[in-house]
Amino acid sequence: MAAEPKITLYTNHACPWAHRAHITIKELGLKYEEVIIDLNSPRPQWYLDINPRGLVPSLNYNGQIITESAVVAQFLADAHPSHLVPNTGTVDGALKRARINFFVDTWFSKVGGAWFQIAIKNSEDTKEERDKLVKDFLATVEKEIEPLLADAKPFFGGEEKVGLAEALTAPFILRIYSYTRNGLLPQELIDGLDALPNFKKWAAEVIKQESVTYVWDEAKMIPATKTRFEKLRAAAAAK
Repeated sequence: MAAEPKITLYTNHACPWAHRAHITIKELGLKYEEVIIDLNSPRPQWYLDINPRGLVPSLNYNGQIITESAVVAQFLADAHPSHLVPNTGTVDGALKRARINFFVDTWFSKVGGAWFQIAIKNSEDTKEERDKLVKDFLATVEKEIEPLLADAKPFFGGEEKVGLAEALTAPFILRIYSYTRNGLLPQELIDGLDALPNFKKWAAEVIKQESVTYVWDEAKMIPATKTRFEKLRAAAAAK
């Protein structure tokens, strides 16, 4: 039996990108040590020696350093075959991987950052801009994402367990719903998403999974995020 790997995850629970690694590790049932990196201060030299970009997550896996969230998640999924992603070496497996990659790419290239822009515009002073952003966001999700979830059962690709498609997108889906519930995003955003049956069913399952929620502390995250958004709005207004 192969020895259990020694894993250290350099992370910050407020970072949705680092959250991807947490979901992947939890789904794989791997043990790991955690080192929290303060993202509100300059990175110490010891961490820049690990990851010169200073970003999270970084992964130390048996002494090998892997960085960038999607790379970390894919590496772990490949190193530990599981329900997250099909094995390579077969046409069927390659097709499923290609479809996962396309789904993730579609989310981030078409709609991934739009919800953040809506949050920054979520005030009465910018209501007209915000409403247009919401309308455009919902139209794009309906066109690009809704059809890709037609066979979700309840997860992407007809799967019954969380896969890599969810591991890479769930941190952002969770935040959209949490921020709306706490007034950081307009209610019209969720009302529109819930009008899309495939997306609504899929998202509802995604955001209640233990692997998605176990490092998410809403009571702590919301006040910090509200302060951050307020600073970004003030900076934008000052330009």
